[in-house]
Amino acid sequence: MMEEFRRARRRAIQEPVQVVDTMTDTVIGQLSNLSETGMLLIATAPLVEDGLYQLRFNLRGAPHQSSPIEVGAHLLWQDSTSTPGQTWSGFRFITMLESELQQLRHWLESGHGKPM
Repeated sequence: MMEEFRRARRRAIQEPVQVVDTMTDTVIGQLSNLSETGMLLIATAPLVEDGLYQLRFNLRGAPHQSSPIEVGAHLLWQDSTSTPGQTWSGFRFITMLESELQQLRHWLESGHGKPM
């Protein structure tokens, strides 16, 4: 399972995309890269190691975009960046509506973002 997660096609995010913690309705950071199984977040808020989160983000230029994407996510790891107050944070998606997964797949396939 973890091997499949790490092999998912990723796209680097070209434009700023804020990520909101839906439990607190606060921005916790910006997307750095994204796949259909997880994301790398540049976090600007403190996060709990190994925590479970409900997150929301909007993908600009997503085909058939009708709503933000909301995911249940597990924080797998964190590492400090060179900027004080920021961390690289790796999340694995654990829940997502099928319609939102299809929206994410369309975005990944449409060439938005930079291939990694």
